[in-house]
Amino acid sequence: MADLSALIICLSLLLYLLLDGTDLGVGMLFCWFHDEEQRELMTHSILPVWDANETWLVLAAGALLALFPPVYAQLSSQLSVPLFAMLLALLVRAMALEYRAQSASRLRHWLDRIMAGSSALATFIQGWCAGMIISAQPQTGLPDGLSLIPLISGAGLMAINSLLACCWIGWRIGDRVQPLAAAQSWLWWLLALIIFLVEGYLNADIWQQSWQRWPGKVAAVAMIILWIAVPVALWRARPLFPLILTLMLIGAVFTGLLCGLYPWLVPHQFSISESASSPVTQRFVLVGAAIAMPLTLLYHSWSFWVERRAK
Repeated sequence: MADLSALIICLSLLLYLLLDGTDLGVGMLFCWFHDEEQRELMTHSILPVWDANETWLVLAAGALLALFPPVYAQLSSQLSVPLFAMLLALLVRAMALEYRAQSASRLRHWLDRIMAGSSALATFIQGWCAGMIISAQPQTGLPDGLSLIPLISGAGLMAINSLLACCWIGWRIGDRVQPLAAAQSWLWWLLALIIFLVEGYLNADIWQQSWQRWPGKVAAVAMIILWIAVPVALWRARPLFPLILTLMLIGAVFTGLLCGLYPWLVPHQFSISESASSPVTQRFVLVGAAIAMPLTLLYHSWSFWVERRAK
């Protein structure tokens, strides 16, 4: 049952990475798209769905608190400042996104800057926190915040989210942003690949462990194929295919990483079985998740359908 509880949390985190990662990437792209019409279209492409996307982060955090209290206590204690900064950045991002259309031209210019900066900060901190967790050591626990792995992880998440965003706006908006979005896609794909290879070298023990399990082997093969397939799809200039392939690539990397970390939630600190709450609590939360997660998916699908009809 503890493994199922961990799987529920991982699924929520993966859905958050796939969905809100795209939104955060669109915000970061405001640094590169300076035309007012382009920015307006980019904002409208995520405005109806961003709040539904962030629901998965709330579900993951709540499930971690209920299902694995010691892990939640340690992470919320040792990472309290960056987590607060991330939540603040998400709040500021939401404010800039919602008030942009009602603002005067001069204020809108500053809101666009806030949008880009807060999106970049939230993305970097999320990747940084992931790097802190996966590089925990048996004796010292979480590493120093300025260690190489957390910093590279933050940069890598910024790169892959930017790639996602370029594919998203190229598909949703089309010709009015396609030339610049396509050029940016190549840049972010190359940067994400380089960072991924560096991360793989620095965390070779995790990927070696992942290769010992059959899901890890499948994920590794999928990663190789998808890293090649994404630029092929970009070259063929079919906007939807790169988006789907990039989403699949993130899922494959996430799966491979989980296979390498299992059975640890925090490597060498908390295992799944040892840090799980009581079976009664787990059953209660899992029943709630079985209700809440499909409803959240339905809400998100409905929001996307409304947004697509309004295109």
